[in-house]
Amino acid sequence: MLETVSAFLITLCVLPFLPFVLVYGAGLLRKEKRGLSFRRAMDLTTPFLIIAVSALYNYIFGSSFGFYLIMLILIVLAGLLGSMQNRKRGRVEPGRLFKGLWRMSFLILVPLYLILGISGFIVHFVNT
Repeated sequence: MLETVSAFLITLCVLPFLPFVLVYGAGLLRKEKRGLSFRRAMDLTTPFLIIAVSALYNYIFGSSFGFYLIMLILIVLAGLLGSMQNRKRGRVEPGRLFKGLWRMSFLILVPLYLILGISGFIVHFVNT
């Protein structure tokens, strides 16, 4: 049982677009609005993208710093978003800040996943 769950989670991490399609499709089947289904799919897919992009970074550059680099970038983005929110509203709302950061990270990680995936594919064939 544990092996099955582990294999399923590994598949979702290797193919992060799969949870997006599953959640978006399930939302549409339940007659949710498209925007709500899309946002839920984004929110659920982001952790899988973080894992996949960090693994691709580690593979391509031969390091183990990928996850920490993504976390560092997210912390800097959180600081910038918090600063912008403080200037605009006069206070920082943690819920809105986290939601904005989470969705912005999705929009940043999707192109990175595609670029690093293609680069990893090329690196793999050049090295073999």
